Amino acid sequence: LEAQIERFVDYYNHHRYHESLGNVTPADAYWGRHKQVLEHRQIIKRKTLQNRRLRYHAQAA
Repeated sequence: LEAQIERFVDYYNHHRYHESLGNVTPADAYWGRHKQVLEHRQIIKRKTLQNRRLRYHAQAA
């Protein structure tokens, strides 16, 4: 039982995104990494949208 509780607490704090924390983990928020996480996600989003535009324009041509 203790091992399962420990796994749940680890998951809850380090792997599960919390909407009330801006969709970062409690550990990221606590240790001040939330800004870097959100900036990294924005970079990925911009690259993904750019790739989609390029693929769309390549298919349309």
